[in-house]
Amino acid sequence: MNSKTLMIQGTTSDAGKSVMVAGLCRLLARRGVRVVPFKPQNMALNSAVTVDGGEIGRAQAVQAQAAFLEPHTDMNPVLLKPNTDIGAQVIIQGQVLANMDARRYHDYKPIAMQAVLDSYQRLSAQYEIVLVEGAGSPAEINLRDKDIANMGFAEAVNCPVWLVGDIDRGGVFAHLYGTLALLAPSERARITGLIINRFRGDVSLLKPGLDWLTLKTGKPVLGVLPYLQGLHLEAEDALPRELGLVKDPERLRVAVPVLARISNHTDLDPLRLHPQVAVEWVWPGAAIPPADLIILPGSKSTRGDLRRLREQGWDIELKRHLRYGGKVIGICGGFQMLGRQIHDPAGLEGEPGSSPGLGLLDFETMLQPEKQLHRVEGRLLLDQAFVTGYEIHAGISTGPALNRPVACLHPARPEGALSEDGQLFGTYLHGLFDAAPARDALLRWAGLAVRETPDYRQLREEGINRLADAITEQLDLSLLERLLTD
Repeated sequence: MNSKTLMIQGTTSDAGKSVMVAGLCRLLARRGVRVVPFKPQNMALNSAVTVDGGEIGRAQAVQAQAAFLEPHTDMNPVLLKPNTDIGAQVIIQGQVLANMDARRYHDYKPIAMQAVLDSYQRLSAQYEIVLVEGAGSPAEINLRDKDIANMGFAEAVNCPVWLVGDIDRGGVFAHLYGTLALLAPSERARITGLIINRFRGDVSLLKPGLDWLTLKTGKPVLGVLPYLQGLHLEAEDALPRELGLVKDPERLRVAVPVLARISNHTDLDPLRLHPQVAVEWVWPGAAIPPADLIILPGSKSTRGDLRRLREQGWDIELKRHLRYGGKVIGICGGFQMLGRQIHDPAGLEGEPGSSPGLGLLDFETMLQPEKQLHRVEGRLLLDQAFVTGYEIHAGISTGPALNRPVACLHPARPEGALSEDGQLFGTYLHGLFDAAPARDALLRWAGLAVRETPDYRQLREEGINRLADAITEQLDLSLLERLLTD
């Protein structure tokens, strides 16, 4: 086996693969080991712009931070961004290739695998250890043929695998045992350890189960990670399901309609973690509650999500919110929705055609094949507050509303649009709330007397360090030590 590569696979989606890789990256990086994260194929609508001007999954950007690295396209050479129930935009080594349905992509996988192996070889030549994250489960029978995301990759590079199961969702012993049972003998042989994630309670009560698992599978249980209450790491894709708005008059009430193809919802994390802000996701079928601020988030299928927004009656509720003096922020696709028209003549995000926008700002958007990928910084025109972020969009917007920009980006580029009455704020900037000065300025604009301003980057760092500490304390890392020394 390749002595410098370890792959983390999971029994299910959201079993803990992403956080395990992030924690191991930080653990090793703190020891001075040159470690790099890698995910052959990712399907996610949360993405990040890399230092080399491409696009990768958000989880790999977090793992890069854990390894004290800038995110690079080789860390996630294949990114799939679903834009329908049966199709996705295919991004290869950071750049858009095409939209493909599932059957066409299945046929394309051998070519994608070559890009995966090219990126892997470049990373393995530069770093001491490559920590690889699988996708979903390796036991998905319908996805085994031409697999490049799990055992197909592990077999190709001949690396060991650790298998993670989530006990919090129940059935973890069946998940681990069943996954092993469904693997081919050669695949089963390369699993060298099992990990149980998110356990609540007295771990000694698990011992009979752990002993049974080792006896039945012949695989050692490397450890049991506790449920880390309040741990924050940016999500790969799953949307957190908060309860309703906190009824606290001291908090700013923020409502976020959940779009079917919502993208980069991690934009809202700095607000969700702010002690003076209460964020509620508004799910389909629910009305937008009374709020101080409504945020229309990014979308991978802007025209389709705008149609669904109207079907929910959210457009009427949005306009009522404005009549009562509420504030609205549109980010990326949400910004495009605020305009008069959205044109997609090439069918980049669905059927070719045009759709009327909400007509709240005087501009139009034309979707174009070349995606805009930029990491930026500058000043909001609100209080001249420092802002940093990134752009990931195919649309080019033009119209009189853009003569009232919301920001000036380095080196003197106007960005976004602010309505004449000051109630509507539209921008292409993801990560809008990450920098404290911009976040404070926007919260003041929305009506909050800001008293507390958490350092969002420090919160992310604390989460990564807390995870690395838990792995160090609870897992038997002798197999990892062997990888580094053999």
